[in-house]
Amino acid sequence: MAEMEERDFNDALDDWFMESLNTYKDLHVYQLEHPTQVLEWTSGKTVCVAGYAAARNEILELLLPLKLLADENKGLCAQRDFKVVHGGFTEGPVRCLTHVPGSRCVVTNDGLSSDLQVWSVGGDDSATDVIRLTGHVEGRKRRMKTMTKSASGREGGGGCQIAARLPSQVLHGAQTGDVQLTQLTSGQILYTLETTSDDPLSSLQFVSDAVFLAGGSNGDVYVADTRTSAAAQLYPAPLTPAGECALWWTAASSSGVLRLSSSGRAEVSDMRSPGVAVGRARLDIRSSRRDPKVSVSWAPALDDCISVSGFSGAVQIYDTSLWTTESRDIDPLFKHRGHAVSSQEEDVFVTAHVWHPERPRTLLSAAEDGSVHVWDWVDQSAAS
Repeated sequence: MAEMEERDFNDALDDWFMESLNTYKDLHVYQLEHPTQVLEWTSGKTVCVAGYAAARNEILELLLPLKLLADENKGLCAQRDFKVVHGGFTEGPVRCLTHVPGSRCVVTNDGLSSDLQVWSVGGDDSATDVIRLTGHVEGRKRRMKTMTKSASGREGGGGCQIAARLPSQVLHGAQTGDVQLTQLTSGQILYTLETTSDDPLSSLQFVSDAVFLAGGSNGDVYVADTRTSAAAQLYPAPLTPAGECALWWTAASSSGVLRLSSSGRAEVSDMRSPGVAVGRARLDIRSSRRDPKVSVSWAPALDDCISVSGFSGAVQIYDTSLWTTESRDIDPLFKHRGHAVSSQEEDVFVTAHVWHPERPRTLLSAAEDGSVHVWDWVDQSAAS
């Protein structure tokens, strides 16, 4: 039986490899010693990862394979693997990590409270390759080290969401009622989001220099301007069928606002009017897990495309320009199945993914078996 399963695994891997010759422009595989739930760009060539085990973990800055970065003569590049350029250790898990723009600092959260840890990654020409802990930022509310429930009875993940902007300012919070903007250099609190809700946050993003969006796991979205004391604008969750109790995730960009539920219902609206849907869809993202580590995002350099992961061992990409206001089943434009196909573990799940900030179809993805893939996919509809 074991021999038959090994043969089936090798056959599936061979089939996927042959398929990948036509579906990927580039594909590189890296194996971490311990899996990560964070993938964060620190430049166009480097990305940070960190472990999330309960005890001591590594935090690393990796340089992308030179072969991927080469525009011509890729075959002449000797380095075809990721390279560790900076590294350090954290005494707790890292569930969230954000790079501070214009600096060599990252901030992390352990998933146990809304407090932050501040790290110095060092410069490109630094004499040391050590990532050092340099400070802490206290959140507005201390949270229990267990899963919390929102007023609606839904369960939401612990820890906080983080967004950063120039100059060294970090927006952070664990719930919609405890979001604050902190100046890292002075520790001064510059802004607080005042709401009556304590729903766990699923998203926190700047959509301009001063305006940010906070998405609750109940589907509510708040849009606030840090330059004013005016109350944030609330856009309630989309209507759901009676009896449906779903978690929601939100992603925002200049392309619009995406709200995605754990039942697979997706809704896109214009950033200027987040309460009015311009596109709806039903996505095939059913999960066997009660609390999946979901990641949704807009492509930064590819119009109308979104990506979804965490419901399975795949990363799915959808073209929202094809959506109408009438909700219907939509197939993904592309599906990266590499983690599930190549893993020796049963039912491996993707833990994080991120688009390259400049290369339109290049993404990084990580899975709970410690694998990290960087891939540049081919749009088969355009190719045909």
